[in-house]
Amino acid sequence: MPKREDYISWDEYFMGIAMLSSYRSKDPNTRVGACIVNNKNRIMSMGYNGFPMGCSDDDFPWDREGGEYDTKYAYVCHAELNAILNARGANLEGCKIYVALFPCNECAKAIIQCGIKEVVYISDKYNGTPGNRASKRMFDAAGVKYTKLNVQSENIVIDFKTENI
Repeated sequence: MPKREDYISWDEYFMGIAMLSSYRSKDPNTRVGACIVNNKNRIMSMGYNGFPMGCSDDDFPWDREGGEYDTKYAYVCHAELNAILNARGANLEGCKIYVALFPCNECAKAIIQCGIKEVVYISDKYNGTPGNRASKRMFDAAGVKYTKLNVQSENIVIDFKTENI
């Protein structure tokens, strides 16, 4: 019997893990996950957007509009930064980060500083904004490659039924 031919690529696999991680986010508007992988296709860390440990998501605001103190923006840690911090000091030099949404300029700084050399993303919905342009400018200057992932299929279904295992 020949092997299956319809398996997913490494890029689809790691992006799928990033997307699955995003389902841990409690943000009512934006769910983002990230997965950091070394050059041997080993997962180094994962993260999703949410509040820092010890900051209850019931006690802090999820609002998008209002004063900075009263919106999520002053408190939420983005998926990329969470993945970097969750690595707990592991050497991320030369790694790749998979993230659904192109990184903001603040996350771009952290990605560069920890030595990640490639960003793989799906959406660049903030393309052309000052923060997005700053991210790309820094990535270009630091030699960080960024690649839009072209997926073969729009979705992958995860089936938890034991009879399908």
